[in-house]
Amino acid sequence: MTVVELKGNIDPSYYRLLYGQERNRLADMFESRRPTVEERLAAGKALREKVPRTSHAAYDKVADRPDPVDILEEQNVGRIEKLVPVRYARMLVSPFAFLRGSAAVMASDLSRTPLTGMAVGVCGDMHVSNFGVYASAERNLVFAINDFDEIHPGPWEWDVKRLAASAAVAVRFMGGDKAAAAEAGGGCGGCFRRGKRPHSWMGYLEIWYDTIDEREMLEALSPRVRRNAERTIAKARAKGHIRSLDKLTEQVNGEPRIVEDVPLIVRETHSEKGTPVRDALNEMLAAYVSSLALDRQRLLARYRLVDAARKVVGVGSVGTACWVLLLQGVDDDDPLFLQVKEARASVLAPYVDLRLPVNNEGQRVVVGQRASQGSPDIFLGWSEADGKHFYVRQLADMKGSASFAEGDQEGIGKFIEYCGLCGWALALAHAKTGDPAMIAGYCGSSAALDDAIAKFALAYAKQTEQDHDALAKARRAGRIKVAAGSLV
Repeated sequence: MTVVELKGNIDPSYYRLLYGQERNRLADMFESRRPTVEERLAAGKALREKVPRTSHAAYDKVADRPDPVDILEEQNVGRIEKLVPVRYARMLVSPFAFLRGSAAVMASDLSRTPLTGMAVGVCGDMHVSNFGVYASAERNLVFAINDFDEIHPGPWEWDVKRLAASAAVAVRFMGGDKAAAAEAGGGCGGCFRRGKRPHSWMGYLEIWYDTIDEREMLEALSPRVRRNAERTIAKARAKGHIRSLDKLTEQVNGEPRIVEDVPLIVRETHSEKGTPVRDALNEMLAAYVSSLALDRQRLLARYRLVDAARKVVGVGSVGTACWVLLLQGVDDDDPLFLQVKEARASVLAPYVDLRLPVNNEGQRVVVGQRASQGSPDIFLGWSEADGKHFYVRQLADMKGSASFAEGDQEGIGKFIEYCGLCGWALALAHAKTGDPAMIAGYCGSSAALDDAIAKFALAYAKQTEQDHDALAKARRAGRIKVAAGSLV
C-alpha cells in the first residue's frame, strides 16, 4: 500500500520506481506478500476513523493565508516579462479563468485541508477544461486528462477538490445558482467515487491498458449531451497536422512558414538568454531525441525542421517558454507539428516532502503523463536548453474538448453531466498511479463523500471569486500591469 504523509512520514518507493530509481527493489517483489483486495478495501475503510469523509467539506480561510497576488507575482520570476501582462489579462476574464491560472494559490490552500495519506500521481492543475479527447497511439479517440504540467506524487484528495471547485466556479460563470454549482461539484466527487470501485478488482495490466474510449464515453451520456459529444468528436477527428498546416502557416518562397501574430506567435532570432534560436533548438532537439525510444528516434529522423516560432498558450503557462516546431516529411502534405513547452517545478512540490529522482522537470511531466494516460502521444519526450527544462509533444493530433460560455444557463444541465465524465476519467488516472482498492474502501458506497466535496466546492468557489476580485483590485491600484483586450 502506497501511503504519503506530508512533511515527514513518506514512503516514496513506488514513485522512485516509477521515475527510474531503486530498481533493485524489483528483485524483492517476487518474495514479498501483497495485501489482498479485501484487505486493501478494509484498510481504506478504516481510515474513515482517522479522517471522516465529512471532514472534506471544510474550507476555512486561515488568518495567515498568503496573499494570492503575492503567490502569482512569485511565479512570474523567470517568465518572459513582456508576456506577464497577458497572463494577468487572461486571468481577469472571469473567476474561472482566474482558477485556471492560479493552481499555485489553490495548492497552498489545499495543503491545509484534511488528508487520508493515500498517494497517487496528482495532476496538480485539475479543472474541467483540462480534459478532452485525443488520439491514442492506436489512433483511437479516448477521453482523459490532457494537461500534466504540475503532475507530482501527492494526496488524491487535492485533485478531486480542485476538480469539484472548478466545476462549481464554471457553473457560476454560466449563470447557475448555488444549488447547480453544488450539484456540479458533488457530481465530480460522486462519479470519482463510483469509478473507483470497479478498478479495485481489476488486474494491474487491465488497469494499465484501460481507457475511456469513444464508445464508452458516448454510452455514459444522455441523448441530449451525446449529440454535443458527437460534434466534439467529429471536430477532433478533423483536427490534425494538415489542418494545423492550413491554419498556422503560409507559403513563403514555396515552403510553409508559421504565421506571426505578435506578441502571441513570434519568430524569434534569439532565446531569452541571448542564444541564437538555431543553436538553442539544436541543443534542445539533440537532448529531446535521446529521451525517445529507438523506434521513435528513427521515425522522427525522417523529418526535417522547417520553421519554429514562440507561441503563447493557456492561462497559467503564459510567460513561460513555449515553441511550435514545424517539421516536414515526404512533402508538404506530410507535416508534423511539435510543441516544446517549458516545464517548471510543480506547484505541489513545496507541500510534499519528497524529492523525485529526476534531474529534469520535463521528465517529471512525461513520466507522470505516461503513467496516468495509458496510451499517450508517441512523440512525448523531454529536453533541456539554455538552462531550462522542457517537454515535447505533438501540437495537433485529433484533439478536442468541451466548451462553455458565460451566461449559458440553458447549457448548465449538460455541463453538469460532463463534470461527471471528468470525475470518472480522474478516477481512472488515479487507479493507474495509486491504490484503487484502498481509495475505494475509503470513499465507500454512500453519498457521504459526494456531499462533502459539494460543500467544499461551494466554499472554494466563493474564495476564488474573492481572489479574482483581489487581482482586479491590484490592477486598479497599479500593482500589476494588464495587457489590452486584443492580446487576450
